[in-house]
Amino acid sequence: MANAEKNIRAFLAIEPPEDILQAMSGLQEKLKRDVSGKISWTRPEGRHLTLKFFGDVSMEDVDKISAAVQNRVASGLSLNLKVEKLGVFPDARKPRVLWCGMAGDVAQLSVLQKQLDIDFDALGFPEEDRPFRAHLTLARIKDPRGVSGIGEALAKHGAFTAGEFVCRELVLFQSRLMPQGAVYTKLAAFPAG
Repeated sequence: MANAEKNIRAFLAIEPPEDILQAMSGLQEKLKRDVSGKISWTRPEGRHLTLKFFGDVSMEDVDKISAAVQNRVASGLSLNLKVEKLGVFPDARKPRVLWCGMAGDVAQLSVLQKQLDIDFDALGFPEEDRPFRAHLTLARIKDPRGVSGIGEALAKHGAFTAGEFVCRELVLFQSRLMPQGAVYTKLAAFPAG
């Protein structure tokens, strides 16, 4: 049955507005001057606030995931989020991900993410074992040993702010890995009820 093929790489996310993405691009250009090494910088269309990465799913899974998300946001969704701060996972000594943090209704966002994770667990997508950290990825660091300038960049741009926005919908994306980088397609959008 073709419908059961798990050939859709999917994730659920919040899509920041264009002005936030542009501000992040401005920061990224400054960081490119300050930080060097084997770094893969994200493109604006690749900056999502990911709530759940599903991996490879079938069209049937997409329908089940969509029903669960729709059910969860039907009673309303309005999160005031602010993109600010520059940070690094796991730490500045062995950096792997350079990111912008979130402020505002982050506690409510964390509750929503946890509720969704429980809903998805019931569908066969196990709950995350790592705590949820709301962030937007600026860069992935391939080899932390050859990277320089991270500490200085954090000190210089740590107080960065990209602006505020109100999240009123969640988006289920498909991610296709291509030689030039991932290509993202919206599978479904879930506006607040």
